[in-house]
Amino acid sequence: MPDKKFILSEPEAVTLAGHTIDKLIRAGDGDAALLYLYILKTQGQSTLEEAVAAMGKSAGWVASAMATLSRIGLVKSDDSDAIQGLKAPLEEPRRYTVDELNHAKETDSDFSALVDETQCRLGKILTGDELGRLYGIYDTLRLPAEVIMLLVNHCIEETCKSGGGRMPSLRYVEKAAYEWEREGLLSLDRAEEYLKSLASLRSARGEMKAALQIRGRELSASEKRYVDGWISLGFEPEAVEIAYDKTVFATGKLAWNYMEKILGSWHSKGLHTAQEVQQITGGPPGSKEFGGKGNQGQKYGAASKEELQRAQQLLDKVRKE
Repeated sequence: MPDKKFILSEPEAVTLAGHTIDKLIRAGDGDAALLYLYILKTQGQSTLEEAVAAMGKSAGWVASAMATLSRIGLVKSDDSDAIQGLKAPLEEPRRYTVDELNHAKETDSDFSALVDETQCRLGKILTGDELGRLYGIYDTLRLPAEVIMLLVNHCIEETCKSGGGRMPSLRYVEKAAYEWEREGLLSLDRAEEYLKSLASLRSARGEMKAALQIRGRELSASEKRYVDGWISLGFEPEAVEIAYDKTVFATGKLAWNYMEKILGSWHSKGLHTAQEVQQITGGPPGSKEFGGKGNQGQKYGAASKEELQRAQQLLDKVRKE
């Protein structure tokens, strides 16, 4: 089958430097990339309010994307305080009276069903304050009932993993709801897509942790940035494991900057799998590349995803963490 080509409908003259493209790819944030294109178009002369209006996004969406661009060093905002302010609710969530809540349950079948299902999943009757918070998510944020239920289930899974089986509070759910609203997760399809992507990312992180011999703890924020960047560039865990061994062989420890240089070099050569790396480097520490005799024909670890035994070992490592 011939390679498909993407043809622009109109000639364009926008040029991005290679290192800028790499930063956007490693960030793994499509919203940030989209906002960066808008900033280029406006030559950095647009305010946050103008960006919100022009892009048809929420202020929280723009603030979140801007924070990513600032973190990776592509944009410096003159209004960082305003950006931080946009990340939080612009005002305190509205609190409802008992009569308002009772009326909502009696006249809105969707909200009534949401209350019943939430109480069932949490295993308790909601207090007046909790009921008010749930209705605030439904009424103020305008999240559909099915999206809120998905959110509640997600919060339960999150707290059960980190809190020894305890259930989340409605305050926790409310905070997460504001985050979902800022991310534009306002439909069931968008919310399900987000959760699917999150699950895939966590699975990939788990495989990377196993490759890096990290056990018994979560990745730190800075470590996640490295790992997520390697995932976004398309590196297989087996290739990262080779880079890890080379790093430890050379430095005696897991040196993240050293590994970043190795993987950056491989990425520039289009090497992202263990098989591709071995074809160039010839094998693990002790091979010709490292000054030893080595065995040029010997594979290191798992050379491909199809080796089921190696895949099972990786899964076992993840499960033991």
